[in-house]
Amino acid sequence: MTAASTAQAVEAVFRIESARIIAGVARIVRDVGIAEEIAQDALVAALEQWPHSGVPDRPGAWLTTTAKRRAIDLVRRKEAYARKLAEVGRTLEDVPPPAEPADPEDIDDDLLRLVFTACHPVLATDARIALTLRLIGGLTTPEIARAFLTTEPTVAQRIVRAKRALAKAGVPFEVPYGADREERLASVLEVIYLVFNEGYSATAGDDLVRPALCEDALRLARVLAALMPEEPEVHGLVALLEFQASRIATRTGSDGEPVLLADQNRSKWNRMLIRRGVEAMHRAGTGPYSLQAAIAGCHADAVRYEDTDWRTIATLYERLVVLVPSPVVELNRAVAVSMADGPGPALALVDALAAEPALRAYHLLPSVRGDLLERLGRREEARAEFERAASLTRNAREQALLRRRAARLDG
Repeated sequence: MTAASTAQAVEAVFRIESARIIAGVARIVRDVGIAEEIAQDALVAALEQWPHSGVPDRPGAWLTTTAKRRAIDLVRRKEAYARKLAEVGRTLEDVPPPAEPADPEDIDDDLLRLVFTACHPVLATDARIALTLRLIGGLTTPEIARAFLTTEPTVAQRIVRAKRALAKAGVPFEVPYGADREERLASVLEVIYLVFNEGYSATAGDDLVRPALCEDALRLARVLAALMPEEPEVHGLVALLEFQASRIATRTGSDGEPVLLADQNRSKWNRMLIRRGVEAMHRAGTGPYSLQAAIAGCHADAVRYEDTDWRTIATLYERLVVLVPSPVVELNRAVAVSMADGPGPALALVDALAAEPALRAYHLLPSVRGDLLERLGRREEARAEFERAASLTRNAREQALLRRRAARLDG
């Protein structure tokens, strides 16, 4: 294996394992900023050693062990952590850590602790989401900027300030209890939702789908549902993610190219996940995630694309816009209206969004507009919109698809 291919392997493994590494280290050092730095140190160590020693059989475990060793070394250098060292030092010998207190509300999940820590009220909402996407999702600053529809410097500043604020406030690495947990739930749900979306439709890179992110988000949502069984929106989020996850295997072809919803093989949708989504819907409410789950459920109910109840979907989006006034939701509503009432009325809705600052660099706006124009027979205008959409997306697969659609209308 060449040095370049080894470096690619290191980075790929770190991308997958970084959240677990940071979470495990944060439990030792009790500081997410320091934990991320130690995880990065482990990455550097792998880049230095693996080209000579070869990629280990369990690269994720190697990175985790290396990071924990460095964390324990840091703890050793601080007398104030001497007692903690006695507990965590045994991890070097692969001895299970001490059991958690037998409190019924405790959750033995470092990733979930990391999410709640990053979502502490000491941080602004945008900072909570940005930091958690970085720590849990392993996303880069440009990718987070795309998810936020904002600039890279803004996101970078949010992340740096968030880590400093957590350290300064001495925020404990724990799942909160009582009223504090309730207050932070909305932010946690939003973070999990955004992490799943990044896995479901990657904002950048060579792959349209990153299943590992979807799996982590869905697992965390299920844990939350078990923890807070009386919270309808938790079940709404679970239902939404179950429905969406059921389609992941059909979103790309054998060559990795995107497959549009209309062209997906519905017989390959995961029926078990759909059933789980239906079960979660029974406990969902009328909040934003529950409404989105109902929309996803409409797609899951349709045996064929032609059977989709677009009228109900458009109505659900109307209700969602009231709860979550957002140009992105309005754009999604326009797509549903186009299927229920035709491309003409939908185009008027899309054109009304053209001046929205948040959508200025959002590739799906010209993509949707191109589709509507094509259906109206305005081929040249449609081609220009698809080309513009291709220039805005940073996902190679989406870019290729949009360019093919533009080329098909050329001439």
